[in-house]
Amino acid sequence: MKNYCNLLGAMAAASTLMVGNASAQTAYTLHTGYSNEYLWRGQNLGNDLVEAGVDVAGKAYGLDLSAGAWYGSFSKAGANQEELDLYGEVAKDFGFVKGSIGYIAYTYPNSTNSTYEEVYFGLARTFGYVDTSLKYFWDVKGDNNGYTELALGHSFELSPCLSLGLSTNVGYQIEKGQFTAWTSKVSLDWGFAEHAKLSPFVSLAVAMSDDNDVPAYYHSGNELVGGTMLSVTF
Repeated sequence: MKNYCNLLGAMAAASTLMVGNASAQTAYTLHTGYSNEYLWRGQNLGNDLVEAGVDVAGKAYGLDLSAGAWYGSFSKAGANQEELDLYGEVAKDFGFVKGSIGYIAYTYPNSTNSTYEEVYFGLARTFGYVDTSLKYFWDVKGDNNGYTELALGHSFELSPCLSLGLSTNVGYQIEKGQFTAWTSKVSLDWGFAEHAKLSPFVSLAVAMSDDNDVPAYYHSGNELVGGTMLSVTF
């Protein structure tokens, strides 16, 4: 509870800082969606995921600041599960590369599961038409075996209100020296209103580890997931 309250306070402080110093550049986004599976880092964590969240992003003192909360409800082993994630990030564009430091807390309101916490360090750069990023997630509480993710993506504008998004990423656990999963996603983003967007998508995760040395991915298989997201920015 102490970590939860501290993070909420940090998120509120970050939001106040952004509003006070760069209100014209602060953006708030509400989003909700449904997926037939809860796919996370290539793992199937459950079925029939209903999700909702809020994000705030802005600039202050030459930094890009963002924070948010995500809630998901899904079915696992015949029982309903809930998850609430709280996160924040500070990023700086150095011209040749953009660096970021972020924090994520994974909480489970209706179960006895512990809260898991990660601090991540990221680098991102655009090469021509391809946006690239590399992130290392340090497990502050819990054990992710040094999870690291390399991602590539690009969005193609099909019309003034329609774009096609393509992305792919591969996960790697440094402490185990093993790849986890290769996940690719195709989304169609339809801006049906000035500040609203509907995004149906399909994701395919290809398992790259079935080793009992990596418990989270033991007996993991390929996963095909479909769903849609609705987001409103103001």
